[in-house]
Amino acid sequence: MPMYQPSNRREADMKLDSQVLDLETAVKDGILGGGCGIISTGFASQKLDLKIMIEELESIDVPPVFICPISLEPMQDPVTLCTGQTYERSNILKWFSLGRYTCPTTMQELWDDSVTPNKTLQQLIFSWFSQKYLAMKKRSEDVQGRVKEILENLKKVKGQARVQALKELRQVVQAHGTAKKTVVENGGVGLISSLLGPFTTHVVGSEVIGILVNLNLDSNSKFDLLQPAKMSLMVDILNEGSIETKINCTRLIRMLMEGNDFASENVASLSLLVGLLRLVKDKKHQNGVLPGLSLLKVICSHESVRNSFVNVGAVPQLVELMPELNNECLELVLHLLELLSNIPEGRLALKDCPNTIPNVVKLLMKASENCMQSALSILWTICKFAPEECASLALDAGLAAKLLLIAAAVDMHELALLAMEAGINGGANDVEVGECF
Repeated sequence: MPMYQPSNRREADMKLDSQVLDLETAVKDGILGGGCGIISTGFASQKLDLKIMIEELESIDVPPVFICPISLEPMQDPVTLCTGQTYERSNILKWFSLGRYTCPTTMQELWDDSVTPNKTLQQLIFSWFSQKYLAMKKRSEDVQGRVKEILENLKKVKGQARVQALKELRQVVQAHGTAKKTVVENGGVGLISSLLGPFTTHVVGSEVIGILVNLNLDSNSKFDLLQPAKMSLMVDILNEGSIETKINCTRLIRMLMEGNDFASENVASLSLLVGLLRLVKDKKHQNGVLPGLSLLKVICSHESVRNSFVNVGAVPQLVELMPELNNECLELVLHLLELLSNIPEGRLALKDCPNTIPNVVKLLMKASENCMQSALSILWTICKFAPEECASLALDAGLAAKLLLIAAAVDMHELALLAMEAGINGGANDVEVGECF
């Protein structure tokens, strides 16, 4: 269970021990927070389980007095020591079993090692969690009912009313996990998907995509969404929508393609490739880079698409991006360039791009091991493709020194081949290794 974060209310400065006489006093003193009513424990004890409530409410801010100082988790069976400090029973007994007869909080030696059940605190904890739990369940029921109403409404309304209904559904789905399940269980995926077509406005399409990207889609739903008319609309919206819509389109298309052996080849149009390149190059909206590169990786896993990707000018654009990327995005770019280096058109484009060798060499000692492996593979491929042209460029970029520094971290066979192609083995081009430092 994740570590609970204490609430920032004034109860952080309060101590709850045997001096708390009853729940009414606790509420008045603010231990539960202002306006926090108490659930009837007689009713709750028959219906609710504290352990389950704690697990389901794990992300909620819990009053510090409910947290065990040892585990930093809510207490279920609090006991108080002779020092007045309270702990979860199992945690303090484990502390004692290790031969420690001190108070973990104050480190005082205990003059009495007995533990006293703190029934008042236990009841208070149960009441607080009961209230929060029942409120959560009520909200969940309200959300499910609202989702059903919206789905029914979508069958009837058109125009701006449809846009408003979709917008509300998108917001509810994004905010509540139960809403996603309700949409799926009530046939919402098919209904919402049916709104995508050749005559769908981009406003409606953007809202539909914003909903679908948050749902768990089955294989039939994915197959339906991969139909040409729907894919064409998604690609158009990707090219013309807001940054949020572009990212949603990218994520949804990736969801549809992943694990589908034929989809990438069938739907990877030039318009899609161009749109994704624009997305990853958008310096004003860096949050689109990772989704865009991730989808391009899926698309380019199909060899038949790579030539089209090269033809839309992907290589120089990706090379120019490299110096500005974080490690995760850099790995994806290098993976893409490595894939493109496996086809003749890709190798030629890499060779002709003036910044390929300088940019790749520059990151050799700065990036992750995966980046380094891909970078070496790219350098070896283009040096082998055009040794006379690329050898001097590699040397000028400082490749010799980098190779010596990373020799212990890479495959020595690949390193030797690369060194030979670059002409730094002591013979080719009359270059001595020592001169490269």
